[in-house]
Amino acid sequence: MRSVERMTDPRRVSFWLDSLPADHSFVQRPSLPGDVTADVAIVGAGYTGLWTAYYLKQIEPGLRIVMLEAEFAGFGASGRNGGWLSALLPMSFEKMAAQHGRQGAVAMQRTMHDAVDEVARVTEKEGIDCHLAKGGYLNLARNKPQVDRVDELLKYYRSWGFGEDDYRWLPKDEASARLNATKLLGAGYTPHCAAIHPARLVRGLAQTVEQAGVTIYEGTRVLELENRKVRCETGSVSADVVVRATEGFTARLPGHRRTVAPIYSLMIATEPLPESFFDEIGWAQRETFNDDRRLIIYGQRTADNRIAFGGRGAPYHFGSAIKPEFDRHTEVQDSLRVLLGEMFPALGDAKVTHRWGGPIGAPRDWFCSVEYDEATGHASAGGYVGDGVTTTNLAGRTLADLITHRDTDLVSLPWVNHHSRKWEPEPLRWLGINTMLRLPVGADRYEERTDRTEKWRSKILEHFIGH
Repeated sequence: MRSVERMTDPRRVSFWLDSLPADHSFVQRPSLPGDVTADVAIVGAGYTGLWTAYYLKQIEPGLRIVMLEAEFAGFGASGRNGGWLSALLPMSFEKMAAQHGRQGAVAMQRTMHDAVDEVARVTEKEGIDCHLAKGGYLNLARNKPQVDRVDELLKYYRSWGFGEDDYRWLPKDEASARLNATKLLGAGYTPHCAAIHPARLVRGLAQTVEQAGVTIYEGTRVLELENRKVRCETGSVSADVVVRATEGFTARLPGHRRTVAPIYSLMIATEPLPESFFDEIGWAQRETFNDDRRLIIYGQRTADNRIAFGGRGAPYHFGSAIKPEFDRHTEVQDSLRVLLGEMFPALGDAKVTHRWGGPIGAPRDWFCSVEYDEATGHASAGGYVGDGVTTTNLAGRTLADLITHRDTDLVSLPWVNHHSRKWEPEPLRWLGINTMLRLPVGADRYEERTDRTEKWRSKILEHFIGH
């Protein structure tokens, strides 16, 4: 088989893909050559699909597994994200407990804590150097409303049985010793998070599953998912099980325009910073960080001493449209650089070397899920709303257990076979999502100006996402 012409230059997609070692192979794998058969067909060669293939091979090494990828392994969120190997979930404990009780909700969160260490275990075992540093996650509080919200969050965790070892308050002096941001009043802290280089992880996983016998076809666009069959531009794959692992790009599949909404998250990366910068602000353990503003932001210190920093605020595009030009938005990415300078004045005039972004998958009820229907052979996982780096590992393990009929604790977790309702049709979807995306901006401005908690926008936002 002959490799096809690459559709997208990987090194233009994100800083992470551009910073892979010079000797890293980007030769595109062959496309689907015609009609083939398999035991399992996986649509999407990102974290979800690759973890599913990995654990299936661990359980049943003889399984014939075929992966179908429109671009290249790691093209989507897996090669673009903020590199947070966190235990965060998009849905609330109350939502999980409503169907599975308090014990089920707590078990889901505990399993996420363990999943952070499971990724570390596998990467060490398989020799995948993804620059993993388990320094934990700092939720900085930089005004009184943020202090109050972090305090409420810690009380919330306590009410569900999580103690100081899982989530705790760091007073100002302790927080600033870890990360000396301006206006810092303290921080919430959890050890259940690591910083990683996400492209090293996804490309390493792809090589690992190939070595285990999985076939990955790149440059292969899927046209339609059928019962036990996937139709592509260059042929079809017939399989006992078809796994949809397309996350933010799901809207491109026929019949799935309203399954998840592709909401854009954008990032920047600075040039490598001098040691004098870190002498001033700390950050010795490469902790991931945000502050508790309403508009989501997220950052990490990379292994080569850059700041990789991202946030929301980019618009949702009518009809769930996904285009390469949406990966960059001058106003949003300029504002990220301004915010970094405000938080860390020692940055001075440090240059931004990379700007990128991409869609994340948001289900209507902000509740991620793993689904398997044995009658049709359909399986899927996703709806992570940007918290997928760790969650995909748990999804892959859970799908592997479901597909191979293993009766494990994973297959009874609250997200298994959860069905989110469809998003509203347009133009209601466009109006609702973009309103929701703008509300945090006004809320943050009010709190910054008054040092008082904003209420009405926050109530609307909390009602929209369910917590």
